[in-house]
Amino acid sequence: MTLASAFLLAGCGGGNSDDRGSLIETPQILGTLTAAQVDSGTASSGLQPISGKAKCDVQVVGLNYATVGVNNEKTNASGVLLVPAGACANASYPLVAYAKGTDVQKPRTLASASDPETFLLAAMYAAQGYAVVATDYLGYAKSGYSYHPYLHAESEASSVIDSIRAARKAAGSQNVNLSGKVMLTGYSQGGHSSFAAQRAIERDNANEINVVAGAHLAGPYNLSGSLKLTQAIAGYQFFVPFLVTSYQKVYGNVYTSTSQAYKAPYADYIESLLPNPTLTYTTLVTSGKLPGGTPNEARDAVFQSAFLTDVQTNANNGFYLDAKKNDLLGWNPKARTILCGGAGDPTVSPAVHRDVAQADFNSRGLTNVSSVDVDAQVQAAFGVAGKAPTDPTSAAFATYYGSYHGTYEPPFCHQAARALFDKLK
Repeated sequence: MTLASAFLLAGCGGGNSDDRGSLIETPQILGTLTAAQVDSGTASSGLQPISGKAKCDVQVVGLNYATVGVNNEKTNASGVLLVPAGACANASYPLVAYAKGTDVQKPRTLASASDPETFLLAAMYAAQGYAVVATDYLGYAKSGYSYHPYLHAESEASSVIDSIRAARKAAGSQNVNLSGKVMLTGYSQGGHSSFAAQRAIERDNANEINVVAGAHLAGPYNLSGSLKLTQAIAGYQFFVPFLVTSYQKVYGNVYTSTSQAYKAPYADYIESLLPNPTLTYTTLVTSGKLPGGTPNEARDAVFQSAFLTDVQTNANNGFYLDAKKNDLLGWNPKARTILCGGAGDPTVSPAVHRDVAQADFNSRGLTNVSSVDVDAQVQAAFGVAGKAPTDPTSAAFATYYGSYHGTYEPPFCHQAARALFDKLK
């Protein structure tokens, strides 16, 4: 606890410190998923045709490590290391560094054998012979950071990079042999985080971290462009207020008072709402803390119309300029890279993000970046008679598009990621 306090209370200027990625607590084995347990779970969920049968048991190891905040100040983050075991013990493993999707629950950690996202990582990667490290991000779980800088590229990258360092230190203490090859992946917000981490590593840490591939899944790479959309995305009432308050805390230029951006009653408490210590996506709405309704209805309930108009029309709007700072365009990835998404995604539209990023890389003649579209697989598996439902008033339509981004799309994009990783491991 003394060491943890030292990290949490230390002042600014720690960004280049050797402390980054050091372990604040001794890594603890929290549980083991046997290959049989993994197979049982993938068989019952229908994941097994995508994941394949498990080759390895998987040890779940909790991490608490030193990292930095948005101003390079020392802080900490927690996460999980998944280690192949059983039939795969004593091998040399490539390391997959994973960044999770948007989370509204502050206490949640991936360091749990029962967490669905952790199980997906175990089934898709660790049970197939990859070591996996996944960060909980700043402001979640054991992190002492005062807020979560949502979709802030540099601090997302720091959290991922320092998780890699922590994984290497933990592997050494657990007598786990890592091959030195690193693959980066993440889903949704995590796709933005993992791509930001690839950019930062290739720019600043190439001699330390050997990134051989990146697979960035359903990520919002064109944030500033997405602010110009006239139709609200699915999940708007969660994601956009989270982003607005995040950038206000990071940059301080989005609004002068919450009531300038938000309507009542949300202006009274929105800055401390996300991530939440007790409420889930469902209970945020059922409790009245955030509105329900259609995406457009939710948008119009939360935000002042003048604020939205200025974001869309004023090239000098602070929120728009902040988003541009966190776009992941205009650079040249060096490692083999794929951008995955499904054309029918109502939350992170590939037409707005993946395709714009791909066109940006193509414009400079890059041949190592390619795109994967999993929409046909989603339709075949979850559509009505193998097709996306078209009646917007039907229950099937609501279920399909309500589940597309969070449930249907991820396994197919992870399948594409592992296909790339398998070629380079």
